[in-house]
Amino acid sequence: MEINFKTSGICCREMNFSVDENNTITDVEFIGGCNGNLSGMAKLLIGQNALEVADKLEGTTCGNKMTSCPDQLSKAIKENIK
Repeated sequence: MEINFKTSGICCREMNFSVDENNTITDVEFIGGCNGNLSGMAKLLIGQNALEVADKLEGTTCGNKMTSCPDQLSKAIKENIK
C-alpha cells in the first residue's frame, strides 16, 4: 500500500511511504524539511513494522512546535493503517 500524507505544522511538506501486507515499511520519501535528518530517519524506518514505529514516534516535538516530522509520520501511519 502506498500512502501520501500532506503534513501540517512542520518544515516537511509531504511524506510518501509504502507498507507491505505485513505492515512493514518498504519505502519512505520526505518532501522538504531537513534533508540529512530525514534521509537518516528513512533508512532506519525501512524494514520496521509501521504500527510499532507510529507508537514510538507519537508525540515527538521539534523546537517550540507542537509536532515534528516523526510525530506527523506517526499520524500518517495511524490514519491509514489499522
